[in-house]
Amino acid sequence: MTTDRDVLHPTAEQALHGGLGTARLTALHAPWLVLTVSAAYNQHMIPRHAQATLEQLAASFPVVAVTGPRQSGKSTLVRALFADHPYTSLEDPDQREFATDDPRGFLAQFPGGAVLDEVQRCPALLSYLQGRVDQSGRLGEWILTGSQQFGMVSAVTQSLAGRVGMLALLPFARDELQAAQQLPEQLNEALWRGGYPPIYDRPVEPTLWYGSYVQTYLERDVRQLLGVRDLTLFQRFLRLTAGRTGQLLNQSALAEETGVSHNTIREWLSVLEASYIIHRLPPHHNNFNKRLVKTPKLYMLDTGLASWLLGIESAQQIDTHPLRGALFETWVVAEHLKARWNAGRPSNLYFWRDRAGREVDLVIERGGRLQPVEIKAGATVTRDALRGLERWCELAGDEAAGARLIYAGSEAREQRGIRIQPWRSAMLVV
Repeated sequence: MTTDRDVLHPTAEQALHGGLGTARLTALHAPWLVLTVSAAYNQHMIPRHAQATLEQLAASFPVVAVTGPRQSGKSTLVRALFADHPYTSLEDPDQREFATDDPRGFLAQFPGGAVLDEVQRCPALLSYLQGRVDQSGRLGEWILTGSQQFGMVSAVTQSLAGRVGMLALLPFARDELQAAQQLPEQLNEALWRGGYPPIYDRPVEPTLWYGSYVQTYLERDVRQLLGVRDLTLFQRFLRLTAGRTGQLLNQSALAEETGVSHNTIREWLSVLEASYIIHRLPPHHNNFNKRLVKTPKLYMLDTGLASWLLGIESAQQIDTHPLRGALFETWVVAEHLKARWNAGRPSNLYFWRDRAGREVDLVIERGGRLQPVEIKAGATVTRDALRGLERWCELAGDEAAGARLIYAGSEAREQRGIRIQPWRSAMLVV
């Protein structure tokens, strides 16, 4: 949650915002809705696994910076956890102008620190924050949030090096929704809904919300950042990118289909990655057989957003969609990333593929050993589904840790030394 609004229009920016807690929706005249928020800011908030990490960072650094995509719950989390800190958002034009024109005066409003939301909107402010931090020496004094990693991180690392703890917050993880009894029972429903908090904290149709999200944030923020003038071209790029989730990234083919240069595609992909819309999964570097693919794989970071970009309008459509397997793989990869980032740790995820097409979907590097994970979208596991893992374990030898297979079924078991785990309860290794 970012800003409470009184009136929401389903196709405009207001459809993306609203209050957590008990909300009463009253239709006035289609398609307008009135939202009445009657709960405190942090009531009924779904607990986030990143909270413990955020508390540790605040006890260790004078500044904590929380990054992540728009609407992933950053503001809700920091305002609930640091309720004693004053709050201001640099999305507000008046606050942004104040911070830009008189940064010292702006910071002087907060003698004991504050929560500064969307700080990437005024990166020059961080240079002045450095002096305040060095002068006070208090831990957990300043809490920053930002939605674009490259703008915020570059400014933070230049101005606040050694003084800031970083945390990346993605949308809800499976275990967070499960603990709140909001995880859909059916896999297709979970894939279609995705994990963005507004899908779960208010009665909104996912297709409606994601349409507004793309229009308001991706097509506005990212296009402005890139200086893209042709909206149709950028929309085509977004849809083609979603259609490649779970595939080896071929930038030349993507550029050709989009109708732009290779350099343009590289720049656009970098911005999507910095905005936490996509993730490039690197191949693992161990040359067990000297013939490895060296190209990264492309993943969307939320299956609900990917589904909307693919034109999927209901959970039922996913069941027969040709990319259902890729969407499930995307979901599993994103869940493992969330587990790492919620713990404040960098990604330790890779994939493995040789030039003969033999592949392991995930390779998790932990303590000098490598755990292979295969991902299958079927509700049953055949003998053939285990062969890739068995082959990889033979090649890896002593480096291999316990192999796992995550699938769309419901029964957990062990077969031929491989742990077979259903999607709702599969262990997420941190």
